[in-house]
Amino acid sequence: MAVKTAIITGASSGIGRASAIALSEAGWNVVLIARRVNELRETQQLCKRPDRDPLVLPGDVTDEEFVVKSFQLAFSTFGRIDLLFNNAGISPGANPIEYTSLEEFRQVLDVNLVGPFLCTREAVKIFKGQQPAGGRIINNGSLSAHVPRPHSVPYSTTKHAILGLTKCTALDGRSNNITCTQIDIGNAESAMTGKFDAGALQPDGRLIPEPRMNVQHVANTVVHIASLPNDVTMLEVNIIGYAIRRTRIKSRLTLEISIKYMVYRHGKIKRNIGQV
Repeated sequence: MAVKTAIITGASSGIGRASAIALSEAGWNVVLIARRVNELRETQQLCKRPDRDPLVLPGDVTDEEFVVKSFQLAFSTFGRIDLLFNNAGISPGANPIEYTSLEEFRQVLDVNLVGPFLCTREAVKIFKGQQPAGGRIINNGSLSAHVPRPHSVPYSTTKHAILGLTKCTALDGRSNNITCTQIDIGNAESAMTGKFDAGALQPDGRLIPEPRMNVQHVANTVVHIASLPNDVTMLEVNIIGYAIRRTRIKSRLTLEISIKYMVYRHGKIKRNIGQV
């Protein structure tokens, strides 16, 4: 049986790295895309197979020329593309809309939505043209595609839009044996979700520590979806850390004081953006 090939964006850490390693261990060729070169090389070392090394393509998924050339190179290297995992994304911290600049909003929009659009477009071109035709796309959505967090306008907007991209891709690709899945992940262990150990902002104003699950469970789910034949689809999949953590909860008053201090000290709420 021919070896299948997967392209993984945001492969330098977290879910992307774990999924790339799991796919490689399952016998897939893997194409690794991310901006952080050193971390991407680390993923490459973790994915090494005796018969073929991963293809490493450092770059930005919001760069149209880079995306086009990357997909062409991946196809010419392996002769076929079977899977795209649209995983690259950024997650701003909680920030009320009145403190969110257009530049900040566009940054999240570009990485979380424009990037997946560009990658999906190029993948579909290859899927339709290769023989036999077909392929699968997995989009890293979020529970925020269904239930947004407070003060998460940029992030939640893009994740709602990813759900639309997922459904359109599945609908339009069906006649060409192309399918698409959105995997909505609730707090896998990664640098991006580490802040949830200290507490995540809730709709009632409390900061409550939220459970995080081993990222390997997400990677195993990606491999399972990828292993399905293209005439079988899973349109939406939720995978959520479910353990209950009993820790002291910060009060709403403490939160309000912290926000007011940050506004006073910095002129706007300071944000930490996790990048992959």
